[in-house]
Amino acid sequence: MISVMVVDDNPVVLMGLVALLEVADDVEIVATARDGRQAIDLARRLRPDLVLLDVRMPDVDGIRAAGPLSAISKVLMLSYNEDPDSIRDSIQAGACGYLVHGSFSPDDLVVAIRDVVAGRANPLSAVAARVVVESLQSASAGPPPGRGGLGLSTREVEVMRLIAQGRSNLEIADGLVLSEKTVKNHVSRIYAKLGVRSRAAAIARWLGTAKS
Repeated sequence: MISVMVVDDNPVVLMGLVALLEVADDVEIVATARDGRQAIDLARRLRPDLVLLDVRMPDVDGIRAAGPLSAISKVLMLSYNEDPDSIRDSIQAGACGYLVHGSFSPDDLVVAIRDVVAGRANPLSAVAARVVVESLQSASAGPPPGRGGLGLSTREVEVMRLIAQGRSNLEIADGLVLSEKTVKNHVSRIYAKLGVRSRAAAIARWLGTAKS
């Protein structure tokens, strides 16, 4: 079973998501929260596999909560907010994906949850994908990604370039003729050097979209 916490300050949206996910045989709702502070407290106690996190909430919003939560669980942003800065900030904070309400079906959401927990994908709604593409295009007009003192070794640069292309650890291992365990070790060191906790945040940092 995949344990999930749903975080949203709108009670109608919150209960709708709970009802939707309770239909899935392999998803268990272990908690709900109405703001980021409550979500962090619950996550520390319950340690869910994944947190579905709204962006705009009172007290501690989703962007501020994404960092502490991503140190405990996988975080998938789920919001009506399509602001590019919010999308970038959420990913940089550690979110593994960003879905906009109205852009996905119930089945799509369940698949996204499974993929994030399994490490297979970083789900992005069209507007979020556009932000990533525009960031990539902007970065390509400047210094090559990976420059600027990020401190990666030659092999880590090779791995990071493939991560930015959306390759899985297994695909990277096949392409570089390495074991998957070796690739995982490289990825862990890359995260540490870039100061990030997720693949999406590493890509954002690599492409120069992360704010200093």
